[in-house]
Amino acid sequence: MLDNRPVSEWLPITRAEVEARGWDELDVVIISGDAYVDHPAFGTAVIGRILESEGLRVAIVPQPNWQDDLRDFKKMGKPRLFFGVTSGCMDSMVNHYTAARRRRSTDAYTPGGAAGFRPDYATMVYTKALKQVYPDVPVLIGGIEASLRRVTHYDYWSDKLFPNILEMSGADMLVYGMGELPLREIVRLLQKGVPFHAIDTVMQTAIQRDPEQVPKNKNWDDLWLNSHEKCLRDKLAFAANFKHVEQQSNKVQAKRILQEVNGKTLVINPPYPPMEEEEIDKSFDLPYTRMPHPKYKKRGTPPAYEMIRFSVNMHRGCFGGCSFCTISAHQGKFIASRSEESILKEVEQVTKMPDFKGYISDLGGPSANMYKMKGKVQEICDRCVAPSCIHPVVCSNLDTSHKPMTELYRKVDAHPEVKKAFVGSGIRYDLLVDSYNKNNDGSLDEYMEQVVTCHISGRLKVAPEHTSDDTLRIMRKPSFKHFHEFKKKYDAINKKHGLNQPLIPYFISSHPGSKEESMANLAAETKDMGFKLEQVQDFTPTPMTVATVIYYTGVHPYTLKPVYTAKSKTEKRQQHMFFFWHKRENHKQIREKLISIGREDLIEKLIDDQKKFRKKEYVKKRGEVKKGKRKKRYGR
Repeated sequence: MLDNRPVSEWLPITRAEVEARGWDELDVVIISGDAYVDHPAFGTAVIGRILESEGLRVAIVPQPNWQDDLRDFKKMGKPRLFFGVTSGCMDSMVNHYTAARRRRSTDAYTPGGAAGFRPDYATMVYTKALKQVYPDVPVLIGGIEASLRRVTHYDYWSDKLFPNILEMSGADMLVYGMGELPLREIVRLLQKGVPFHAIDTVMQTAIQRDPEQVPKNKNWDDLWLNSHEKCLRDKLAFAANFKHVEQQSNKVQAKRILQEVNGKTLVINPPYPPMEEEEIDKSFDLPYTRMPHPKYKKRGTPPAYEMIRFSVNMHRGCFGGCSFCTISAHQGKFIASRSEESILKEVEQVTKMPDFKGYISDLGGPSANMYKMKGKVQEICDRCVAPSCIHPVVCSNLDTSHKPMTELYRKVDAHPEVKKAFVGSGIRYDLLVDSYNKNNDGSLDEYMEQVVTCHISGRLKVAPEHTSDDTLRIMRKPSFKHFHEFKKKYDAINKKHGLNQPLIPYFISSHPGSKEESMANLAAETKDMGFKLEQVQDFTPTPMTVATVIYYTGVHPYTLKPVYTAKSKTEKRQQHMFFFWHKRENHKQIREKLISIGREDLIEKLIDDQKKFRKKEYVKKRGEVKKGKRKKRYGR
């Protein structure tokens, strides 16, 4: 697993490693809810390496013990500039709990997959611990947990509205989204001698101030949200806030967002424009070892690392804008793509890893087939407020050419040490069918043939998510008829090349707008298509998504009109069981439910053929028993 590199090639995570470098003081100490894996897919490593590239002395305290005398928070001493805090690559509550709020028994970002090495609401817990130990040292929070909780938000696990995470944790500043650009600017100002508390106009950061101390800024227009207190009293006020937050988070020229909370003012500065190719290359080209810290050798590698160790991320961002997804809320809807040179350089690094067997597990991104895609006329994108570039239709200004990806895949395939490079990230199938993507430049069929013949590890996973058009509209996903077209195209390519690679579709139950009848129709339609579904999940409300706002308020934040959502355990269970119509233990409940909703016509379609099969089996077994009894009698 690990080669024999000296431990000094990793950022230090113990006091002994710090002292071995001859450092008597650190500039920044990063507290992380994840184990330290020095790989560009792990945010803590990226931030640590960026700080290092700025000439700072930085150390990481991964997964500190928050339940003792806080010695882990003290062991690196007081940093010169600030503490950085992140819950890790996941929101700690999503990491800990299932959609049914059951505690998970494993943690993919802990050595050996062991659970229990981070607290619930990790960002808040870590920050409060630091403020207890070093009350005068600034704390800068970031990562997905902080990013998605930067305003008043609904917390599914406690079933209540929380104020922004700065208010909850006591942190001094929040960096939201992908933090490279704001972090470099913060460090630049600190190195010039600007006090931390005076840094209040850096883009893509959030702070809290007393009302009279809110910084003036002539460059940005202000947008005031409904106060946290009003949101607590009025769900519609909370829903109305979301539309503004989502639109401003995805604008090239956004407004500054302000919100009153507990007598203070939350200030969210506008985001940076999407990273240029040179900027994102700079982040990925840092000197990562691409391996877990050697300290974990006996405990085992984190399972998440096993999944991505031989993967290469080609871009960031996703313009899908799906209602249930947090990617655009964190990474933005505009695509920031790496250069071919940078990607091929990383491929070369992967092939040099000691246990590389010739297989790259993923050439992808948040959505695999969005590399190099952007607006044809940037001025149109600059004025756009739409949360999705491909819903309800593919924007006519969006360049959806798949040619750059096809060419890059072929260059990776040509590497002498690469036997096969898989595309393991999710593919947006709707971009690959003419019925939906009217911007086809002739590159779609070539790309699809390349992927199907060269980059699938036995089967292809795609995410139609539902079959009901009403539900899909709320999801911001295309009509299911386009999935039928994609499957037809996919099957034809497989047949042409003599391949047998199943299509594995993802579906979600209990999503806002989904009713029991639409789940029954989903079961019937997918059964007709020959699927026995396996990649399915129940909807989990996570902060800062359209679907979560609907779940909590009962209305769509853009229209403020009511939307049905399954909320009780019974409602959720009854929707979920339709995924598994083929299981005998569900037949009685499915029959009763179909009768109760007036869809008796689906009984025969879903379960009566199963009933006939069981009857035949029963008659057959009964005949065998009678035959055995006759033999016994004649034998006597």
